Amino acid sequence: MLHTGTFEAAGRARHPENCPSLVLNADYTPLSYYPLSLWPWQTAIKAVFLDKVDVVSSYDRHVHSPSLDIKIPSVIALRQYVKPSEYPAFTRFNLFLRDKFECQYCGSGDNLTFDHVVPRRLGGITSWENVTTACLSCNLKKGGRTPKQAHMQLNMAAIRPTSWQLQDRGRAFPPNHLHETWHDWLYWDIELEG
Repeated sequence: MLHTGTFEAAGRARHPENCPSLVLNADYTPLSYYPLSLWPWQTAIKAVFLDKVDVVSSYDRHVHSPSLDIKIPSVIALRQYVKPSEYPAFTRFNLFLRDKFECQYCGSGDNLTFDHVVPRRLGGITSWENVTTACLSCNLKKGGRTPKQAHMQLNMAAIRPTSWQLQDRGRAFPPNHLHETWHDWLYWDIELEG
């Protein structure tokens, strides 16, 4: 059984639960950007012992057993390439991500819901090509009509995105915390320091 050693960082104790590992594919690109492909430290260490990953970088944090002392990996790369699926799952979150977390009628980011472009009562189906992000007030204003009937215009057409398009879109929404060892492997739409 592995136990964590003591460690002080910036005047406070760091728990191993705060040490997830960024998981890269065998080509050294993240398995996913949104959500960011992270494994708990226990899963990462188990994968190291099973020779399923290579350790690219580590935290200054150790875990140990009676016969072993190992640094917690901060970045790992799979040894076997995992082919990403071509299309993402049709979920509320992925829909909001496709639409940049904005109402596609007014641009608001508040009280988001989804809207059937062609209403179900008119034969519209629940699919990528017929569902869009809408704020609650625009959804109520549109009602059971088409955008044309409601004199409302979509900012962006409802399309079925590829996984690559959705991952690319996710780069504009980085998580709140990025460990410094992850920066070389992630390409977020953030300004580079000069």
